[in-house]
Amino acid sequence: MVAAVAGLARAAQPCPGREAIMMSFDLSFLALSMSPLELAVRGTLMYWFLFLIFRFILRRDSASAGITDILFVVLLGDAAQNAMIGQGHTVGNGMVLILSLVFWNYLLDFLGYHVPLVSRLTDAPPVVLVRDGRMLHRNMRKEHLTPDEIQAKLRGAGLEDIGKVKVMHLESNGSFTVVKEKA
Repeated sequence: MVAAVAGLARAAQPCPGREAIMMSFDLSFLALSMSPLELAVRGTLMYWFLFLIFRFILRRDSASAGITDILFVVLLGDAAQNAMIGQGHTVGNGMVLILSLVFWNYLLDFLGYHVPLVSRLTDAPPVVLVRDGRMLHRNMRKEHLTPDEIQAKLRGAGLEDIGKVKVMHLESNGSFTVVKEKA
């Protein structure tokens, strides 16, 4: 009987390596290093700041993004992350921050669908770039589009001759819409 109790005592003892592994597993990466309210406010401020930049300054479609545009977005994301998270380095901080950004994105989409005034704020009006076969250089200059870029977009729409274009718009989502003259 003593041998049986001694055997059970040995079986109940953890393996030496297992204890070391369990001791090294720390859940502190899920903790918050700053208040959730501060994270939400930081996220909200940066969301609206970036929203205004993308809404009023950057409008081209991603297909026309050059290397400088891509570099700008990457650096912008890194700078925004530093401003939003501060010295927070935990997964919990990131989760709260991401939830605040998702909240604002969803709320603006929801309100934009249901409230026309919000839709006018979030969606830029289309800009006419070509009308009746003529490039509108003032609007092109405003959007920083060259005649070569307009020609490339027209070729992408299957048109070689700009004279056959009734109207070409730069849409609020950054895409281009071309309406051909009736044959």
